[in-house]
Amino acid sequence: MSRDLFASDAPQALAAATFMLAGFALAQQDILWRDIQAILRRSPLRHMQTPGGFTMSVAMSNCGPLGWVSDRKGYRYSPTDPLTDQPWPAMPPAMQQLATEAAALCGFDGFLPDACLINRYAPGTRMSLHQDKNEVDYSAPIVSVSLGVSAVFQLGGMQRSDKTSRISLQHGDVLVWGDEDRLRFHGVLPIKPQQHPLTGEDRINLTFRKAG
Repeated sequence: MSRDLFASDAPQALAAATFMLAGFALAQQDILWRDIQAILRRSPLRHMQTPGGFTMSVAMSNCGPLGWVSDRKGYRYSPTDPLTDQPWPAMPPAMQQLATEAAALCGFDGFLPDACLINRYAPGTRMSLHQDKNEVDYSAPIVSVSLGVSAVFQLGGMQRSDKTSRISLQHGDVLVWGDEDRLRFHGVLPIKPQQHPLTGEDRINLTFRKAG
């Protein structure tokens, strides 16, 4: 999929209510990276456990009033970090503003996330097809920001077995999906060995949600 024809502030429709904002986060990359490092000093990345007892390959943390957690008890949102037993770090204003503006450009006005998942993808790391369905309701969109090395995002349908399309994500790209696409299955193929001047060999993904 070629994105050279699309301006960074012009949404590219990938499905009925799924949009790409190519390079939308580039202007904020330095402040985002600074804020991420500050968050991770308080709530470090960790490999969570699935309810089935498997260790997730993606390292994760959170910021905002709520954070997504997984362990033997299940998938859920929590106001406290189970690693530190303290509230998650506050969501920095630049992060919230980026998510709100990206959502508005794609037709989702008034999006105010209360959770930001911070995912680190090392080489070989992947995210299997899944739905984001631990939120209280599905009226708000998902906003996903890519930083660092490139990735291939899989966008599926409402069933895990539905055919998926592959979308190349580069540093600074933002995906937004909601409405009838809110519960589409999606995932990330294994990250190929690469280097990026900001993140080294890693991809950092920020996923903004209205969870509570």
